[in-house]
Amino acid sequence: MKLFSTILNTIPRPFLIKLSYIARPFISFYLKGTKYTDPIDGKSFRKFLPYGYKNQRENVLSPSTLSLERHRLLWLYLKNETDFLDPQQNSKLKVLHMAPEQCFLRPFQKLSHEYITADLYSPIAHIKADITNLPFENDCFDVIFCNHVFEHIPDDTKAMQELYRVMKKGGMGIFQIPLDANRTDTFEDDSIVDPKERTKIFGQYDHVRVYGPDYFEKLRSIGFQVEEVNYSKKISAQLIDTYRLVKDEILPVVYKN
Repeated sequence: MKLFSTILNTIPRPFLIKLSYIARPFISFYLKGTKYTDPIDGKSFRKFLPYGYKNQRENVLSPSTLSLERHRLLWLYLKNETDFLDPQQNSKLKVLHMAPEQCFLRPFQKLSHEYITADLYSPIAHIKADITNLPFENDCFDVIFCNHVFEHIPDDTKAMQELYRVMKKGGMGIFQIPLDANRTDTFEDDSIVDPKERTKIFGQYDHVRVYGPDYFEKLRSIGFQVEEVNYSKKISAQLIDTYRLVKDEILPVVYKN
């Protein structure tokens, strides 16, 4: 447990991403079993890996896709509540994926959609881009994924405005963040710059705030229509455990009217 925490907090994320492509086939083989299943690729394991920068969570990181609880919940929502993953659907969507997660990269690339990934530092993104100054025209994307990004961005308002600008009217997005439901308001303090102090206060060395439920109102103030989707309510307790999900996690599904 301590080893995983040390690795996450000391090795830069771009290098970790590259290293993971080498390590995960061996880890997947070692942990294969039947107790837990990753719905993204359908593979099962005797246990998942631990994960967490501050407090380690057991059995949450899939050995095969490297998905976490939030990724698997999003996948199930897209599969069961939308036609995004349906290979038979006729419409070809233009999709922007900010800071693309490894677990989604290959499955999304196989779809017929025009799929564009962007990030300032990620080695697996197609385009190097600052989320506060995107190199895209107005109203050009049908779908935007931007998950666990805003908490890294000092000017999250500008980032949200940019995503609103490049989303088409009638477009949809999913903007997950680490939400602390126990607080009323988002907390941020620009004076906290020490990585260890950020980990202690914000939960991760490169986070700059902790979001409260007022996050949804901030998205609405930008112009988005927001649905706070508690999709786990549609999933049985047995599958929540089998897929290693978090009960009552909220999916922020946004639209541009």
